[in-house]
Amino acid sequence: MKSNFKIALAVLMALFVLPLSAQKNRDLDNYRQPDKRGINVFEAPKSTESTFDGVKVRIGGSSSLQFQALNHENSGIVPLKEIGDNFNLATANLDLDVALYDGIRMHLRTYLSSRHHPEPYVKGGYIQFDKLEFIKEGFLEDFMQYATLKIGHMENNYGDAHFRRSDNAQAIYNPFVGNLIMDAFTTEVGAELYYQRNGFIGMMGVTNGKLNQGVDNPGTGGASFIAKLGYDKQFDNDLRFRLTGSIYNTGFVRNSYLYSADRAGSRYYLVLEDDEASARSNFRSGRYNPGLRNQITAIMINPFVKYKGLEFFGTFETASGKADSEAEERTATQFSTELIYRFGNDEKFFIGGRYNKVDAEDRSEGEIEISRFQLGAGWFMTKNILAKFEYVNQKHDGYDTTSIFNDAKFNGIMFETVISF
Repeated sequence: MKSNFKIALAVLMALFVLPLSAQKNRDLDNYRQPDKRGINVFEAPKSTESTFDGVKVRIGGSSSLQFQALNHENSGIVPLKEIGDNFNLATANLDLDVALYDGIRMHLRTYLSSRHHPEPYVKGGYIQFDKLEFIKEGFLEDFMQYATLKIGHMENNYGDAHFRRSDNAQAIYNPFVGNLIMDAFTTEVGAELYYQRNGFIGMMGVTNGKLNQGVDNPGTGGASFIAKLGYDKQFDNDLRFRLTGSIYNTGFVRNSYLYSADRAGSRYYLVLEDDEASARSNFRSGRYNPGLRNQITAIMINPFVKYKGLEFFGTFETASGKADSEAEERTATQFSTELIYRFGNDEKFFIGGRYNKVDAEDRSEGEIEISRFQLGAGWFMTKNILAKFEYVNQKHDGYDTTSIFNDAKFNGIMFETVISF
């Protein structure tokens, strides 16, 4: 408790001690805004225009709070934990974004409070190079006019779905309350090289394939390779089209965390958990991890179309791999489609629906199926404040009679408020 208090006190002191002038103009170059302006932004914008006039520190953050009213049930052979209607633990993020030099920016995110970690801990960060002027004026400027290099222990750019998911308290980009059932998200040490030109997007990256870093257990190391290719074009004021394909391949690592790396936790607290479960220890309620621990190949295709206020975003994903003791590979497939309609002055209101389905060769259960239907609505009170509502209904099929997921389902409503700045 004393340690947490000292950390919080240090953060507050930093907020007051840093020069106020650093916060007057909060916009940075090639930066995704953390408020409503960042919606439907995927990779950070690319421009060679510069506003750099010295080191500038941007302090930002987000907070979110949900009211949960969900019911769950199963076949009854394995008793479920009794849950009721109440507020969840409030979550909070702290973001530091720093313009270090012309064309160089740093990002660092700290989870101040999350479902899995009530105490602060660092999610990750990176340094982004949009110019190489620090080497020599004009160095590779023809190439860097379209290229971006990111290096760090960071959220890796596999697929487009992670740009719309809730990242602990940063939930303003997500039109729903929950993320996908099979939630692809990981933070590994590595580098990503982007090339964006005339609507075409290319990215290649390599990481060390590890979520938890350290010099101990040297045999657990390896490499993950990530690539993305796509096209994103705003044809006129009304129509935008984007289509990308991504691949994540580990080759061999001892333990890949692609579908279990989110330490913040699920929004659906304690659904389909047993009587001994706790919100902190059982923090992935309602999600599915296929348990593909090594030699993973995952492919995700994401179409996005926005015509006036109507937008469509889809996900098709297939992942194959195995655990150490398995002789043969298993496959998990995910499909998701969402339709959102944004309306009102500056599209301050929205309504929408999402259907999400996972079919998998489960290690213990064999062929299983999980499906989820979500209806959502939201209101941007300001560009920094969002209130949203969701109805969710999730079902599990194919599980053995001895499983807690046998004939299991949960449904109900969620309310969430988000502040992001």
